[in-house]
Amino acid sequence: MADYHEDKSSEEKKTPSQEDTGVGTAHTLAHQLINASGHRDQLDRQYGILSICGMALTVDNAWVAIGTSLNVAIFNGGPPGVLYEFLVACFYYCFIGASLAELVSSLPSSGGVYHWASLTPGPKYGRALGFFTGFINFFGWLFDLASIVYIMSELVIQMYSLYHPNYVIQPWHIFVALLLITWICIAATIFFNKYLPYLQQFGLFVVLVGGLATIVVIAAMPKQHASNAFVWKDWANNTGWPSGFAFLSGVLNGAFAIGTPDAVTHMAEEVPNPRKDLPKAIAAQIILGSICAFTFAITLFYGITDLDAVLNSNGSFPLAEVYAQATGSTGATFGLLFIIFLSLAPCLIGTFLTVGRTWWALARDNATPFSGFFSKVDEKLSCPIPATLFTGLMTTAFGAITLGSKAAFSDLVGSFVILSSTSYALAIGGHMFSGRKNLPIGPFWMGKWGYPINVVAVISIIFFNVVFCFPYALPVATSTMNYNSVILAGVTFLTTVWWFVHGARKYPGPKIRAFEEAAEEGRRLSTV
Repeated sequence: MADYHEDKSSEEKKTPSQEDTGVGTAHTLAHQLINASGHRDQLDRQYGILSICGMALTVDNAWVAIGTSLNVAIFNGGPPGVLYEFLVACFYYCFIGASLAELVSSLPSSGGVYHWASLTPGPKYGRALGFFTGFINFFGWLFDLASIVYIMSELVIQMYSLYHPNYVIQPWHIFVALLLITWICIAATIFFNKYLPYLQQFGLFVVLVGGLATIVVIAAMPKQHASNAFVWKDWANNTGWPSGFAFLSGVLNGAFAIGTPDAVTHMAEEVPNPRKDLPKAIAAQIILGSICAFTFAITLFYGITDLDAVLNSNGSFPLAEVYAQATGSTGATFGLLFIIFLSLAPCLIGTFLTVGRTWWALARDNATPFSGFFSKVDEKLSCPIPATLFTGLMTTAFGAITLGSKAAFSDLVGSFVILSSTSYALAIGGHMFSGRKNLPIGPFWMGKWGYPINVVAVISIIFFNVVFCFPYALPVATSTMNYNSVILAGVTFLTTVWWFVHGARKYPGPKIRAFEEAAEEGRRLSTV
């Protein structure tokens, strides 16, 4: 275990809740395993089961995501393609979610997949594997954050333009909105951290109740609904690929809507009972998110009377055209867009929290540049301020790309699925190929079913990631070229360079020796 070292900086900060297995030294074991980062607690454990489930659903925000990607998803089979492809994504993400829930139940840490990929393979490979997994996961989340901020910016501009029909939307208008939204969110994340659990509870209400209200309005108001054939049968493949492949590549849109199962794992050090509550939050995100999004998509398609008008909308937010067709009212359209606005606000805050905590977790293990600076925490505000500011700066920089090329920005942020799922595969794969023996047994442990579920998760990720790297349409043109593989290779290349410049010599790996000992004790106790 020479590659790892213990954290000797200070005593463990007392947590509000300690899990007790009730067996011999189990109290000490539970105290160790409640924070598996190897560092003392520096953040307040203020997220209860309701607020952490709220964050899981708001960060995912699946029904909003599937609606906002409609003008892209529709080309892979029309409305039936969107619906059935989404179900496929939900199905294989159930295996991914279960695998991640098992990992966070064993060893909760803000590092998430970074930490698990470091531990599961053992010391020989764990240091390097965790290093690469952490950076791939971080960049995936950073690109996702940029996309959500941009969607929010488009939404705000669209809401303004509803009542200003002569207004011509310019790229710089959206960028100004992006700047304001980014830094308002950063300020809220830093200075109002103690109120954010309540914001996530409010977000849970908006996602569920607001989603239901939207479904009721779209279902009830149209004077004429689309036909059953339009929604369920009329396959419309406009990609140039054979229908079977077009279907598989269209699963990407469903994966974008549902593919955030690790979001709450990065909040592990702010939850009193992370080993029990975080698996529940992942389950809530996958199950409720899938149901809400699928129901919303069905209702949405029944409300469309002119699909071409939706796809050729001159506005910045094509979903507004669907709402306008379904309701026939500017006021109702604004109201439905405002529900999305209310749901995106906690989503954005939650995503800033996720990305900032991910960078901070890497920095405190000396994995990042200027790690001493980025690992700092203001314990009064319970926030890693430098890491949070860094996410704001990076989001601003990515948003500026839209001033030159929206297509380049879309390619960049569209790589979220392939980057995040690759990081999942590395963490789950390390667990699987080591015989699932390097982790303690947590409250959620899949036992004999764990190995086959891990296998399905990893194979599904590999298969669909290969499919997701093919061009979006044929014949291939600049606008239909797929840069997912290029971006994944670019992130891997940059991480490799940083590994040789810094990581191989100065990165010690996570401070996990105490938790390896705890894991061994946990395995011993499980046999008593």
